Amino acid sequence: MSTGTIERTIEVGPGLAEVWARLTDVAAVASWLPILEEVTERERLARYDAVLADRVGPFRLRADLAIRVTAATEPSLLAIEAAGEDRQVRSRIAVDASLALSPVGSGSGTRLHLVGRYEVTGRVATLGASTIEAKARKLADEFCAKAEAELR
Repeated sequence: MSTGTIERTIEVGPGLAEVWARLTDVAAVASWLPILEEVTERERLARYDAVLADRVGPFRLRADLAIRVTAATEPSLLAIEAAGEDRQVRSRIAVDASLALSPVGSGSGTRLHLVGRYEVTGRVATLGASTIEAKARKLADEFCAKAEAELR
């Protein structure tokens, strides 16, 4: 089993209301994570399905994810839990993540504070914690870079 925590903080130009509206556009936000495919809304701001597809070392991972929004407090907090399994490589992945929003300075900008925890089990976890941690860091960095670009 491989577990870890990721934490990032970024600041963007728009105010809380605009950032909240953009973050609740699930299709747009899903595009900020290149490993997510086939995102389907089951219930707005409550339940979604997606496919996580990526290469991790010698493994081609393709896991069906069930995503549940655990908190949606407008305009300050979004939190999710996601869990899924790739039966071909016999690996499970679980993610808990939250995105806290707060005003910057006079309120003209928004600070986004991302905290995420992940757990990977099965064959993919045999690659070792450092490989999986590097992949998680890269994904968090890509997400934040795309968020900064999209939320100018």
